[in-house]
Amino acid sequence: MAPQTASPSPSLVPDRRVPRTDPVRPFPSGTVLMTPAPMTPAAHVTAEIASQPETWQRALELLPRVRDVLPRPGQRVAVVGCGTSWFVAQSYAVHREAAGQGWTDAFAASEFPDARAGQYDLVVAISRSGTTTEVLDLLRRLPDGQRTLAVIGDPRSPGASAADDTVLLDFADEQSVVQTRFATSALLLLRAGLGEDLGPVVEQGRAAVTADLPPGWQDRWQFVFLGTGTSVGIAHEAALKMREAALAWSESYPAWDYRHGPIAVAQERTLAWIFGEPPAGLEDQIRATGATVVRSDDDPLASLVLAQRLAVAVALHRDLDPDTPPHLTRSIVLS
Repeated sequence: MAPQTASPSPSLVPDRRVPRTDPVRPFPSGTVLMTPAPMTPAAHVTAEIASQPETWQRALELLPRVRDVLPRPGQRVAVVGCGTSWFVAQSYAVHREAAGQGWTDAFAASEFPDARAGQYDLVVAISRSGTTTEVLDLLRRLPDGQRTLAVIGDPRSPGASAADDTVLLDFADEQSVVQTRFATSALLLLRAGLGEDLGPVVEQGRAAVTADLPPGWQDRWQFVFLGTGTSVGIAHEAALKMREAALAWSESYPAWDYRHGPIAVAQERTLAWIFGEPPAGLEDQIRATGATVVRSDDDPLASLVLAQRLAVAVALHRDLDPDTPPHLTRSIVLS
């Protein structure tokens, strides 16, 4: 039979709400036992979304110090990333070619064509954590002589020293799993490097932080995001935010392609968000299905802020915490 031990005096029993693993010890007279307040759902991502105008402004202030390592006019450039970073790479690639600054390809890091290794003047890798396996693997296997640039959020990460040059956006790094301000700040900086005046975009982003969400969003259960040109990548990113944060049915397409099949499932509980100028007649066709159409004349990057906020609102409406989405981690590190 196991030896019996005396139960501690009731006056020495700690508050059971306080997690403990150490042996029971008496508390000094007058000790007030506190239970830590639980973290408010969406606290991190909400604050990070709201801070984007400030991190964008800091990215613009950083530009003079990093301009020399950014892609130069005439260079052939590949931009790589995973998930959100890939989508902002897509947007930047179209911006750069539209500005006449040179051939620019965007790849998921895992899909970079090894046959083209060494054929680019510069490979730009975007990674918030600097630990993404596919990005680091690609940087390691590129041939000697291939110039590389890493845009990184964490200065302590392997990615901070994995490329020839590094642009550090530690002021835009995030605590939330769901990525928002790092990627948009990286895209803004890269666009500024093309010579764009992005001061007005910062102000549009500031307005988007407090703008009203689309009416009736609580009753929508399919979310479709559409874009053209530079905003196709933005549409893909908006749909990803809705999936990650709210676990919602969300899709994204080039706007011209939406009529080639996907519009078949649109109905009165669909919200279709169009970034940028839509193809002629598309809005009317979508509305004819009963769906709600959302549009803005703002820069798609600023409109993305409102779409991020919508994703968080849908999550909270469904009693979900977008700071802790299921099956996701802040960085994908493969063994």
